[in-house]
Amino acid sequence: MTLSLTVSDEVRALAPGFTHVAIEAEGLVNGPSTQESSALLDDAARRLALRLDGRAPHEDPHMAAWRETYTAFGSKPSRTRNSAEALAKRALSDVGLPRINLLVDLYNAISVAHLIPVGGEDADRIQGGMRLVRATGDEDFVTVAGGEEVVEHPDAGEVVWRDEAGVTCRRWNWRQGPRTRLTEQTRSGIFLLESLAPMPVAEVEQAGAELAELLEKFSPGARITVHALE
Repeated sequence: MTLSLTVSDEVRALAPGFTHVAIEAEGLVNGPSTQESSALLDDAARRLALRLDGRAPHEDPHMAAWRETYTAFGSKPSRTRNSAEALAKRALSDVGLPRINLLVDLYNAISVAHLIPVGGEDADRIQGGMRLVRATGDEDFVTVAGGEEVVEHPDAGEVVWRDEAGVTCRRWNWRQGPRTRLTEQTRSGIFLLESLAPMPVAEVEQAGAELAELLEKFSPGARITVHALE
């Protein structure tokens, strides 16, 4: 499995400090959340609290950079938070972090501990390559509302991840569509760790290495490939 990932020139111009680590994994084992994955989420919340030292998540320099970037492409960052800030807010609240399934728990734990947006996609459900682009506004984003499947369209200029079938994640890393999400039947996945300056490149690489180690631990025998920063 080698999945094509491209970042458009328009996105690079909007956010010149953007970098990402991509991890491809084959032979994954997924299932319900476990005591071990739950413990990883609890530990991530503790690491986050130490990192923030009493500050709100949006006061972290990396989260502030994401807010500026969201504003630059026309989104309101206090209403549609990037995935890392949204998870961090939950982690510090009485609600706590959600337990979704084993693989999602693993990447959510890394996201919270490092304050890095991390996403996971079922590689077998991706059609063609994945592209990070600024939307025209005509693309389809299939989601669920009120228990029914509905088709939305991103705003013109909005940054989205998409494949040949349509948008897989709106507002860069705000809301993932159900078509490509990791389920308990997922066996091949692509994981994306996304960062902006001023986050040090070394920290993004460390977060990627931690996630790769967790995937190997919980899916013994899986073939894990970590792609260098671009």
